[in-house]
Amino acid sequence: MASLFSFSSLLQPKVSFSSPLKPKAVKTSISAPQTQTITEGLEEKFGRKGIKFSEPNMVELKVRNGSSLKLSLSDAHVVSYQPKVYWKDDGFEEILYTVEDGNKTRGGVGLVIINEEEASSVISGCNWTVKETDSDAIDALQIELSCTAGFLDITYIVSLYPVSIATAVVVKNNGRKPVSLKPGIISSLRFKKRSGAGIQGLKGCSYCPSPPLSSPFELLSPSEAMKADSSGWFGSEDGEKPGIWGVEDSVITLLEKKMSRVYGAPPAERLKAVYNTPPSKFETIDQGRGLFFRMIRMGFEDMYVGSPGSMWDKFGKQHYFVCTGPASMLVPIDVGSGESWRGAMVIEHDNL
Repeated sequence: MASLFSFSSLLQPKVSFSSPLKPKAVKTSISAPQTQTITEGLEEKFGRKGIKFSEPNMVELKVRNGSSLKLSLSDAHVVSYQPKVYWKDDGFEEILYTVEDGNKTRGGVGLVIINEEEASSVISGCNWTVKETDSDAIDALQIELSCTAGFLDITYIVSLYPVSIATAVVVKNNGRKPVSLKPGIISSLRFKKRSGAGIQGLKGCSYCPSPPLSSPFELLSPSEAMKADSSGWFGSEDGEKPGIWGVEDSVITLLEKKMSRVYGAPPAERLKAVYNTPPSKFETIDQGRGLFFRMIRMGFEDMYVGSPGSMWDKFGKQHYFVCTGPASMLVPIDVGSGESWRGAMVIEHDNL
C-alpha cells in the first residue's frame, strides 16, 4: 500500500509483488444474489472511518473536510469527485463529467493501458479485487485494487486528501518477453460553460494533434475526437491535421474549440541526449464557477488534452467537458521481463 504522506510515494506500494505474505484480496465481480453478502464482507474487512462500502461494487471515500470520491470497484473507475472548494458549509462541487450508458458509466477518471503490439486494451474485462485500504485520521484515505492480465500484475491506488485526489498505477511484467504499453489516466472534467474553459501552463510546449487512447470510459471515440468541428461561432471546418507538430504560444489555451492534442516531446527529439520535456503540471480554468485545478503527471511522458467543441451537447447535458490527463501515447513504455513500471496523476486545487 502506498504511503499517505507524499505524492511521490504513491509510486512505492507497501506490499511488494514478490512478498509471500500478501493480504488476501476480495473479488468485486459478483452476481445479484451475492451483492449484499459481498458488500458486507468488504465493509467488514476493509471498511475504515471515511471508507464506506455501501453500494454494490462501489466504495465512497470522504475526508474530514467533507471532500469525497466514489470508485467503481469492478472496473477501477472513479465516477465522482466532490472537493470542498468554497468555505460555506455546502461548498462542494462535482468536477467530473459522467454519463450513464446502460450498465456503464462513461467519463470520470479512467485508467487506460493499451498493448502496443496487439493494439488492444490490457485491462478490458479484468477482474479487479480489493487488496488493501489505509487511512490517516480521515485526512488522507486510500484504497488499493489489483488484477492480473495475462503475464501482467496491475495495482491501482486511489487516494483522497482534503484538497486533492491521486491515482497511481504499477504494472509488473511476469512474462519471459518484454511488453510495450501505452498507458494513461484520463479525467473527464466538468466546466460550467463552453466559453469559460481553458488551461494554462503549457506555453512553449510542443504538441501534436492525435486521437485519444481508446477506452471503455471515453466520451468521444478516437474518430469522433479527430473529426473537424462544425461551422459556427467557435467552429472550424478545417480542424487540426494529425501528425503536424506545433508549439503552444498562448499563456492560456482556450478550449471552446474542438481539439485533440498530445503535449510532449516529438519522438525524434527523444533520441537526443538532451531535449525539452513537457511541464509536469498545468492548471485548468473554469471561469463559469471561478475554479482552478492543477493536473500533475508522474512517470508518464505526455499530457493529453481534448475538448469537444460543438459536440459538447452530445449527451444532452448543460455542462461542458474536457478530457485530459497524463499518458505515454507517442512512444510506448517498454516493460522488460521481471520489471515494473509506475505512473501517477494528481488533481489538486487552491480554491479554498
